[in-house]
Amino acid sequence: MPADEHHVVCHLDELLESRGMTLVELSRRVDVTVANLSVLKNNRAKAIRFSTLDAVCRALDCSIGELISLGPADD
Repeated sequence: MPADEHHVVCHLDELLESRGMTLVELSRRVDVTVANLSVLKNNRAKAIRFSTLDAVCRALDCSIGELISLGPADD
């Protein structure tokens, strides 16, 4: 697998929908730009700060495992 690929999947879109929250509202609550949250939501993020992970999980009242998971390997 190339160094820039990973199997981490973000479920931010589903969590936002289930809570009736927009990306803009989440951005306001966690003080992270909409652009950065969009990168996370669209599975283009290379990394996430623990402080951001904590803030997003608290704002969405979810666990880390509900927000991100490890998808199957493409062996």
